Amino acid sequence: MATYIAFLRAINLGANRKFPKDAIKAAVEQAGGTDVETYINTGNVRFDSALRSRAKVEATLEKAFRADRGFEVPTIVFTPKELVAIADEAEAFGHGGMHYVSLLKDAPTAAQIKAVEAAGTADEVARVGGRAVHLLLGANYHQAKLTNAVIEKHLGVATNRNLTVIRTLATKWC
Repeated sequence: MATYIAFLRAINLGANRKFPKDAIKAAVEQAGGTDVETYINTGNVRFDSALRSRAKVEATLEKAFRADRGFEVPTIVFTPKELVAIADEAEAFGHGGMHYVSLLKDAPTAAQIKAVEAAGTADEVARVGGRAVHLLLGANYHQAKLTNAVIEKHLGVATNRNLTVIRTLATKWC
């Protein structure tokens, strides 16, 4: 069995995309996951699986979530080792403002990395490391121009978590 940490994109944002933690846990178990845990209601789930391919794990979960909820739930999966590396990488930035991480479904190309990093400004910076984009922002995330939508425009499917959540999960589950 391998351990995975999945991040669900675009759930619990409005009346039509509700997916409570207990329902997420049940759907992951229905898909064959064991030792399932969730963390806060933003779509963070840790589980063990006999599947060895990240793509198969993501596809299996997405199929189970669609069957359970009736809508698509893009899912991005990391190993504990990968999540720890993302949390550790953040330390190198020493940023004093808001720090968010956009987690990518697919690894970006060099050209995509160059484009997304060029989308930043002096006050809002994107730094790509593997399948994670560190967004170093000012004091107010909701006024930022460099958002997960910008990341998705350049790099494809992504979901966003603040650095506190990333660090907490890396400590708690890895």
